[in-house]
Amino acid sequence: MLNGITGITARINDIEHRISSMTQQTAAKTASAVSNTSQAFASALASAVHGSTAASTTSATTGTTGSTASMKVNSAGIPEDLAAFGNGKIPANALGHVGNTNHKLWAPAAEKLTQMIADAKAQGVNIGITDSYRPYEEQVDLARRKGLYSQGGLAAKPGTSDHGWGMATDLDLNAKAQTWMRQNAAKYGFEEDTPREPWHWGFKPEKLQ
Repeated sequence: MLNGITGITARINDIEHRISSMTQQTAAKTASAVSNTSQAFASALASAVHGSTAASTTSATTGTTGSTASMKVNSAGIPEDLAAFGNGKIPANALGHVGNTNHKLWAPAAEKLTQMIADAKAQGVNIGITDSYRPYEEQVDLARRKGLYSQGGLAAKPGTSDHGWGMATDLDLNAKAQTWMRQNAAKYGFEEDTPREPWHWGFKPEKLQ
């Protein structure tokens, strides 16, 4: 009888040991899974953070395209930075505001025009602006309203205007300002380049004095 009880007790102890061992193994696997999940989450979070930083850096770089634009032009006189976009399709980050106005030009041209207007004002000469960068749709509308220059009107064929490259501006000039422009505009890269339109001034970076 005693031997039977001892055997049963040993059997119970063996079962309890196995149960304990299985519990420990399950806990270890669970902890490992939690650890792996935590590591995966941390890795994903770090990747997202670094990716976001990289995207922000790229965006910032893209956003400064205008300020770092090259003054180089191709054989047609079009800035190399703009040629691939197409006339009248210049992206906003390649354009710059002229002073505190809503007028925009190719960034280097906007910078030079802003400087020129400020210098003229310091000398008692006021220069206003009536037009600047002209998207393709606006070129089409202008040609419809004012006629093509080649036919006696005042608009270039849509897709060919210097305004469409952000390389021309129409200025509001009185006699004094017109004289000042003819004497000084070349220093800032601007040229009175369109017959019948004394208000039209094109930016010629290759001719900067």
